[in-house]
Amino acid sequence: MIQHKKVILGSASPRRKELLTKLGVKFDQQVFEIDETYPLDLSPYDVPEYLAKLKSHSFSNFIDENAVVITSDTVVVESNKILGKPTDESDALQMILKLSNKAHDVVTGVCLLFHNKRISFSNTSKVYFEPISEQEAKFYIDTFSPLDKAGAYGIQEWIGQSRIRKIDGCYYNIMGLPLNALYNQFIKEKIISF
Repeated sequence: MIQHKKVILGSASPRRKELLTKLGVKFDQQVFEIDETYPLDLSPYDVPEYLAKLKSHSFSNFIDENAVVITSDTVVVESNKILGKPTDESDALQMILKLSNKAHDVVTGVCLLFHNKRISFSNTSKVYFEPISEQEAKFYIDTFSPLDKAGAYGIQEWIGQSRIRKIDGCYYNIMGLPLNALYNQFIKEKIISF
């Protein structure tokens, strides 16, 4: 694989770092804190792409022609409402119990910022949970501390291995970065080639 552009991951997420590493791409990480406020009339399914683009604006003055910045955002959508990151353990418990024995969507928005253009897209995966008891939810929260995860869970952790019945869509999207869609953009935009 030949990498034609410097890649910058505009995220502090350890999962996104791990996933981008799996693609075999060399990259640096850089993060700017932003206000993640979005218009309230925006569909929950459009929020992640909106926020990914918003995050990319922080890099606009720093990008050169031989680089691309990847920014992203992931949300859980249940009953047409966004479940973001929980504020505390009690909030995490309520989120997990709300997802119990139901299907929900995980939506990740991605933005690729070049020196002369921005490309954005989103990816949706459907997750089907088995029933989750309050004791199981408390065990998961106490053991894995999912306060940094949208919807209060990580599919790659115990709860995903034991309580998710099935998924429709990209597994890696649920972790925070839709690798297949991202790879296809890398090829299309000549970020990498063979």
